[in-house]
Amino acid sequence: MGLDNITLIGTGIMGTPMARNIARAGFRVTVWNRTRAKAEALADVATVATDPREAVAEADAVITMVDNSPIVTEIYFGESGVVAAAPTNALFIDMSSIQPSVARDHSGAVAKAGRRHIDAPVSGGEKGAIEATLAIMAGGRAEDFAEAEPVLKAMGRPTHVGVHGAGQVAKLANQAIVAVTIGAVAEAMLLAQEGGCDPVALRDALMGGFATSRILDLHGERMTERNWVPGGPLELQLKDLENALEVAREAGLTLPLTEKARDAFHALAKEMDMGRHDHAAYLLWLEAINPGKRLGAGPDRNPGANA
Repeated sequence: MGLDNITLIGTGIMGTPMARNIARAGFRVTVWNRTRAKAEALADVATVATDPREAVAEADAVITMVDNSPIVTEIYFGESGVVAAAPTNALFIDMSSIQPSVARDHSGAVAKAGRRHIDAPVSGGEKGAIEATLAIMAGGRAEDFAEAEPVLKAMGRPTHVGVHGAGQVAKLANQAIVAVTIGAVAEAMLLAQEGGCDPVALRDALMGGFATSRILDLHGERMTERNWVPGGPLELQLKDLENALEVAREAGLTLPLTEKARDAFHALAKEMDMGRHDHAAYLLWLEAINPGKRLGAGPDRNPGANA
């Protein structure tokens, strides 16, 4: 039995293009968002529900794409109560980035309610969501992943990485790599400029060598353009790094590069009030600790009030 009726809850920067791609793949899509206007933007391809319980009433699968663990927990089991409102045996696919321990708790509670659950966080940012090229890391039962795979393939490249919670652990590993690499790219760009290189030309020169990465490509360009309008808000990067270090502590690990990156993002979000800036704005922290140094001469493109 396939999954035909898909409900997506959370139509923000990522959820909106994800819903469009699911609809484009031929699935029947229903959407709900706390700010209804964001969901209404999908009225041409999806049914816009007036409340979350209505949204899931006929769902074969329910995708959540929201900011953090408390919001997922509220949607599942709080006043929204979508787990109890969904049909028996419905498959809940949480594509939010949350703590692995919470994902495991959710899977157990969902199972007790007679429904199913996989955690399937993503990487690739807004660009990946629009282009349906997201890396999707899924934890849960193999048979549930197999049933969800056609839906997930409409959004990107899904991989089953292990048991419940493993998808979230994989996402944290991804975020550690992303954060540390953003820091390395920012340092390299500023170093090159101060040493007499054109940073735009530097990025072109490095692409194709050992330093090649999506971070150098996409975020290196953001840095040279000083574009901080978020594809990936840095406050969410900070949340993921905190979660990664929590898992590391539980495992008895010390991760010094991840700790240093967390400290920088904490300063940006909490002390410099830049939580809604794109995480490439790590460069702004680097500039702040190097007074008088600034990459490029262009103006900063900062997020709007509603970013």
